[in-house]
Formats: sequence, C-alpha cells, structure tokens
Amino acid sequence: MQLAPTSQTTDYLIAPQPSNKGLTRVVQGTDHTGAAAETSVVEERPLTIFLNSREIVTAMTIGDYPEYLALGFLRNQGMLSDADVVTGIDFDEELETVVVRTAKETDHEDKLKKKTRTSGCAVGTVFGDMMEGLEGLTLPPTQARTSDLYALAHKINRTPSLYLEAGAIHGSVLCQGDRPLVYMEDVGRHNAVDKIAGWMFDTKTEAADKVLYTTGRLTSEMVIKTALMGIPVLASRSGFTAWGVEIAQKVGLTLIGRMRGQRFICLSGEDRLIRDVDPATVPDDAKKSRRKSAGDD
Repeated sequence: MQLAPTSQTTDYLIAPQPSNKGLTRVVQGTDHTGAAAETSVVEERPLTIFLNSREIVTAMTIGDYPEYLALGFLRNQGMLSDADVVTGIDFDEELETVVVRTAKETDHEDKLKKKTRTSGCAVGTVFGDMMEGLEGLTLPPTQARTSDLYALAHKINRTPSLYLEAGAIHGSVLCQGDRPLVYMEDVGRHNAVDKIAGWMFDTKTEAADKVLYTTGRLTSEMVIKTALMGIPVLASRSGFTAWGVEIAQKVGLTLIGRMRGQRFICLSGEDRLIRDVDPATVPDDAKKSRRKSAGDD
C-alpha cells in the first residue's frame, strides 16, 4: 500500500510540517516580567496500534503519519517481516486507532508479555527479544564521506521544522549521500525513527546506502532499531549512552555523535569513514541555527 508523501521543500521526499496547525496550538501565558505572552506548543495525543485483531501498544504522538508509525513500530519490534503481506491499514482519527492487517494472522502473546519501558521520551517500548534479531547481523560495508555528513548536518539544522516552531520534539532524518530524504518529527525520538521505518517498509526502500541522522541521544534502542533496519551509519548532534556504544561496536554500526559544526566523535565503525574534507574548511554553526545538544533532550 503506497501512502502519499508530503513535501514542503524540493530537497525532501517528506519534510517537516511546521505550518500544519493541527500539530501545534497557541497557548497564553506570562513571561519572566509578568507580561502577557503566547507561545506555540506541540500537540500530543494517544494512538493505539492494532495488528489484525490484537491490540499491541498505545503511543503518545503528534498525530502525523499514523500509518507509517504503526508499520514502523511493528517492523522494528519484529512483528512484521519482509515476508508479511500488508493487506490494509485502517486509521480512525476519532477513535485514535490504526489497524494494520496482514494476509496471514500473527500471534505475538509471548512477545507482548516481555514488553519493557525504555529511556525514550513519551512511550518508548522495546520487547525483550529485540536483541535476538542482532545475532549474526551483518551491516553493509557502505562507506560514508565526512563531506556528506557535514553537508547533511548543515541542511538538516537549517530546515524549517516543528522543533524550530515550538520545541519539545525530536527529529530523525533518512539520508542518502549528502541529501536528506525523509524528515520525521515526534515527541519521542523512537516514534520519529519508527515513522521512517514504516515509510521504508511501505516503499520497499533499500537501507544499505543510507545514513540515519537523529536529533536525540544515541541510546541502545536507537542503535538497535537502526541496525535492524539495515542502516549502516547513525549520526547525531547529541551524545551517547554506554550500552548504545557497546551494541554499535558489537554489530559494526558506524556511530557518530556530538556532531556540531566542525566537530564530531565516532565511537564505532570508524573503518567506514572517508575523511575527504579538512574540518578547518567547514563553517562552524551560527548560533541562530544551533539545535539542542547532548544534555538537553
């Protein structure tokens, strides 16, 4: 089933939607001087995901691309495989539910019993056997040019977004070479990457030559999901968790963090990097274009 993408820039297949009034609201308050003030805040609403007749999880989300979020969540939890045929996706805005239907019935009772809460913002859930999918996993040896990584960071951090409009949100961007392709935002960084996974599953997009850029911390779940999606490079402006680094090293994922201006740190998969540009020639971040960094998400 092909879901129609939305594009607000010529560079992206799917871009953020800061002008979508359904994703934010204006709230009245007072500022530090006591004067009346108003600000935009991000909407947050529940979405219950069903796989056929079985309720799987309720996620808190901004509400855009619910079909992609459902597909990607199920794919990243191992509940959908490449062999599964999706026969329909039914989203009911009033009931706040999305039902993914497959040609063959599935049974995930054991997996549901092992559901645990993770460090993700909003609802970040991972199942106890997600790690099993990493056993024997070999990621593609595709190399990444530092010139492309610098170009991506420059473009992404200057893209109009909900983050720049209202804050309190995370972004994940699927990239190829120096081009950002699909930019998803949500209140939880895991939701944002699940939307990308859903788009890739729906469009049958190859992962071998892609880079995933995220604005959030490089946690164990972000590393696991990126690896299970088959993407060989994960980069962020933010920092790392020890377990995230350990897993990345185990599976051979190139893990790049604290990427700000001319600087970055690679803690895994250094062999993929082609250092084809002198960092001294890369312009540093202008203050007005800087996003939050390591300790702020």
